[in-house]
Amino acid sequence: MYEIIYDEVEIKIEYDKTIQKVIEECYKEENLQNSKLVITITLTTPEKIREINKEYRNIDRATDVLSFPMFEKKELDAKIENQNFLCEDILGDIIISVEKVAQQAKEYGHSIERELSYMVVHGFYHLMGYDHIEEQDKELMRIKEEKILKKLGITREEK
Repeated sequence: MYEIIYDEVEIKIEYDKTIQKVIEECYKEENLQNSKLVITITLTTPEKIREINKEYRNIDRATDVLSFPMFEKKELDAKIENQNFLCEDILGDIIISVEKVAQQAKEYGHSIERELSYMVVHGFYHLMGYDHIEEQDKELMRIKEEKILKKLGITREEK
């Protein structure tokens, strides 16, 4: 279902637990529990995420999360509808800057768990083909993200 890679950051069991519960809820919500779709989640430094952002998106700055989906939305939707999962397949990669998670948690006044959870669910929905370029798409993506976080009891007020 998922793999966590720690790239130049300290391994923390609480990150693993947070990621696990968020990904499991995302898979449940999107009816992917029986799929063989795998996500790689890399926790890394601002420097590393900046390099990746520059190399793959031609944007020379650090960011909080990057997502690299393997399917177009229509292709993925058809695969899910048909439950056509004969073998393991890669849904995509999510790369998260742990330092940025901590900074934003402090800035927004909530827990690191809440911020990391949001980054994971946000990245997941990018892998599922959602984006936030158009306002209408952004609203739909936000509704899905908040639904997952609410089901897990992870709120903005949490500290």
